[in-house]
Amino acid sequence: MIRRRSFCKLKLSLQKAKYKIIIKLYMKKKVYIETTIPSFYYEIRKEPEMIARRNWSREWWDNYKDYYIIATSEPVLDELSRGDYPNKDNIISLLENIELLSVEDEIIEIVETYIRYKVMPNDPVGDALHLSLASYYKCDFLLTWNCNHLANANKFDHIRRINTMLGLFVPSLVTPLELLSMEDV
Repeated sequence: MIRRRSFCKLKLSLQKAKYKIIIKLYMKKKVYIETTIPSFYYEIRKEPEMIARRNWSREWWDNYKDYYIIATSEPVLDELSRGDYPNKDNIISLLENIELLSVEDEIIEIVETYIRYKVMPNDPVGDALHLSLASYYKCDFLLTWNCNHLANANKFDHIRRINTMLGLFVPSLVTPLELLSMEDV
């Protein structure tokens, strides 16, 4: 009788573990990859803060990105293509085989609202567009090294208020450093 109970407990424990694995597989969080992430992956500047960002970008990309659904957009590819810098082909190729989110008419309206309410700078193909894509497509995270306009705690309340007013999802605006832990996955 004792063996049967132990076997039943073991079987139940294995079922719970299997269930947790299935949940992890089918409930991955979605990350929108903004322009600065692939750029910093191949960063060549020698200043300590640039080296640190490069290393954190590489660590996240190489060791953690597969725990998420990752997406980017054509505007990110366009922005990277327009740049004049070393490793450009490598940077762009980093985004191959990643879901591309399309720019719908509603997204343009969101961008205009962000600019009108001074949530983002007056550049319709810059930060406002990235934030609108991540919000519209309900990405859990917008991953960026842009700490002036996006990953900026001082701006988050304003972004939250405007997104709430528009009925939009509010993504977490984070750097790779903030996603180097498996606790939130």
